[in-house]
Amino acid sequence: MNTAEPKIRILDLPNFGDARGPSFTIPAEALSFVGQTRDVHMASTRNGAVRGNHYHLRRREALIVLPGSEWSLHWDNGDAASPQHRQFDGTSAVLVLIAPGASHAVRNDSDNTLWLVAMSSESFDPSETVARKVV
Repeated sequence: MNTAEPKIRILDLPNFGDARGPSFTIPAEALSFVGQTRDVHMASTRNGAVRGNHYHLRRREALIVLPGSEWSLHWDNGDAASPQHRQFDGTSAVLVLIAPGASHAVRNDSDNTLWLVAMSSESFDPSETVARKVV
């Protein structure tokens, strides 16, 4: 693994909304990172719940966490790497680009429901998702 290249990249998404409400665009960087999108899924996460605590063997993932809830991202950069985390206040949409081999988890740290959308480079295949706890 090249330690100069992080396996997790975090980007704030600009809000292009107006009086009708927020509006976010997936940037070209995310589309290029994922490549051909083979799977898109949406999920909610209740207060205190965690989604993830796994890594993918082959799949690249662009995770979009929508505004509205405080949350935290937990990750590592590979099997022998120490877990890291970052808190978010839920005021903006956040894009997380996740390379294969990086364990990742999202925890809802608020009383509100947390919503996320994930785009993946491969169709869902449970055999390429490996449990590794980071939170």
